[in-house]
Amino acid sequence: MANLKTFFGIAMGAIALLSACGGAGEASSELKSGLNPAAFDTIINDKQVKLYTLKNANGMEVCITNYGARVVSLVVPDKDGKPTDVVLGFDNIHQYADTLNSPSDYGSSVGRYANRIAGGKFSLNGTSYQLKQNDNANCLHGGGTTGWMNQVYDAVQEGDSILKLTIVAEDGENGFPGTVTAVTTYKVTADNTLDITWSATTDKETIINQTNHNYYNLNGELDKEGTDMVLFIDADNFTPSNKEYIPTGEVRSVEGTPMDFREPHAIGDSIDSQYDQVQNAGGFDHNWCLNTYKEGKGDDTKVCASLYSPKTGIFMEMFTNEPGVQFYSANFQGVGKDKDIVRKHGLKYPKHVSVCLESQKYPDSPNKKDWVQPTLKPGETYYSRAAYKFSVK
Repeated sequence: MANLKTFFGIAMGAIALLSACGGAGEASSELKSGLNPAAFDTIINDKQVKLYTLKNANGMEVCITNYGARVVSLVVPDKDGKPTDVVLGFDNIHQYADTLNSPSDYGSSVGRYANRIAGGKFSLNGTSYQLKQNDNANCLHGGGTTGWMNQVYDAVQEGDSILKLTIVAEDGENGFPGTVTAVTTYKVTADNTLDITWSATTDKETIINQTNHNYYNLNGELDKEGTDMVLFIDADNFTPSNKEYIPTGEVRSVEGTPMDFREPHAIGDSIDSQYDQVQNAGGFDHNWCLNTYKEGKGDDTKVCASLYSPKTGIFMEMFTNEPGVQFYSANFQGVGKDKDIVRKHGLKYPKHVSVCLESQKYPDSPNKKDWVQPTLKPGETYYSRAAYKFSVK
């Protein structure tokens, strides 16, 4: 197979591969998701890219590509036992790799730093660092097209239920200090949980803040708005942000605001609120300060958030050891050029089609020294966990 060195080359080579395989529309009968593994089989930057499948005996199936350590599909049974894919994405590798025409963070393992850093700048031990500015003047998700979501990980699968994905990022990559070795581990458990852990080491003090970027629609209707889904977030406070989604530094109570999800309710109840924070974002795109994080430690045995579909009965509970969760209501889906992009199963996504629940240190925390810091020193091991448990009710 050709060695694809550029994003344009990646896209064109993968399109040719799909044609040879009969196209992404021809699915493998072995996969509940309907995905065709051959549509993900290629070489990018001298590395093999494949589709890996994790599953259990209770109807859960998760398909993952080692390109960006991305979850491509997540199938669980609905209240009638029907296998239902509940995450957004593409059904071929060329669209994931074509960052010019179909940019996305769908399902990715984000690094080095999830969310935004103001001005792409931070200081560490008296040294200032300028990061790649890929979101206006800010650094978003570690650099976006040149961040970890668009790199090929080394993959090792252990049986039917565990996939370990490793990336080595060199000192100075996108402006970040230190050579970092990071491992994302996906595990499917018997109780229909997708358990994700991240670990990392460095040879030089640096910052790291990883997350998973699945876009969830538990209705299983990926071409329809998902604002009828019922959301719960165990958080008394959130961090307000400016119009560029950078936290102001304030920690504000959710009491009496549309940001209060301590009692579960439909997202649509407040997504059109005149509250300035909702108006600025065109919906929700904020960090909530989790009550499950206390005295410098997160309790990942307690539910920090949940999402429920009255249509399918699918119920998702989230657990994390991190202090924050970013709730994003897909405000940019179906807007502008995005509305014309065809995704899995030939569908186009509308605005507010899905929900992201991203475990994290607070956005821009390297520049907010009173907040939990994302620093990692040589000799230490970074550890983060986010688990998503699925059931029906």
